Amino acid sequence: MRLRIFLEPQQGATYEDQLAVARATEEAGFEALFRSDHYLRMGDRSGGLPGPTDAWITLAGLARETSRVRLGTLMTAATFRHPGPLAIAVAQVDRMSGGRVEFGFGAGWFEEEHAVYGIPFPRTARERFDRYEEQLDIITGLWSTPVGETFRHEGVHYRLAEGPALPKPWQTPGPPVVIGGTGPRRTPRLAAVFADEYNVPFCSVADTGAAFGRTRKAVVDLGRTKPMVYSAAQVLCVGRDEAEIARRAERIGREVEELRLNGLAGTPDEVVEKIGRFGELGAERMYLQLLDMADLEHLELVAARVAPQLG
Repeated sequence: MRLRIFLEPQQGATYEDQLAVARATEEAGFEALFRSDHYLRMGDRSGGLPGPTDAWITLAGLARETSRVRLGTLMTAATFRHPGPLAIAVAQVDRMSGGRVEFGFGAGWFEEEHAVYGIPFPRTARERFDRYEEQLDIITGLWSTPVGETFRHEGVHYRLAEGPALPKPWQTPGPPVVIGGTGPRRTPRLAAVFADEYNVPFCSVADTGAAFGRTRKAVVDLGRTKPMVYSAAQVLCVGRDEAEIARRAERIGREVEELRLNGLAGTPDEVVEKIGRFGELGAERMYLQLLDMADLEHLELVAARVAPQLG
């Protein structure tokens, strides 16, 4: 099981906060640092200073300030950007990082943040997914078009005239694509067609297993032979004893028992046991949602007491 750190900077974090976590993530030996792609704080709107940071601008900075850790998003919203410029931006960050980028990509869902920043939001989930599928086709097509050849797209929502499909990412044919969610039909099919990794966020072990099963079936139905990586994301709250667990839970506004049920909470041994249950389902990666970004000792504890038990 490989461990990755996952941040929610829209809740109130500067670039410097994220850089500190990125450096700590790398120094502690974790595999990757991922961040959300949101422009509005969730929950209490009275806080959230200093305001949102753009995911790909942030990752570009982190690409130049780190050397080993992989970098990505869970998930970039298809509603935020046009597919052509997004393909360029991600390819550029991949080159800036020396090939350490992974492209987590979703349809977009948080309508309020679109309204606040004047971003058009398709009225129906069907239209959002139609646009999302076209964007997946365009972005992966632009990256995979051989140098010297051209790419064009004639779709319902997007039309790209014939062009050189540049720049190319560092990785060939492009950064790994991560698709996530628990939708019963389109999500498994799109993952089977486009994804290198399928992620289930913030679900119980049983629900995660069911979602993995739907995607595995879609992979078989499609006749796909390329391996799929399966992963899960869970909120993190680890402590050496009950007092430390309770202190960390309080700082993120959660109850300990609720976190034990719905996240990775408890002593290091408890957390290892629960991660093992995800591993039994076939999960190869676990994204640890670090909600208190000032608590770098939290990462040190996981690196020292949890990671070594996972092999």
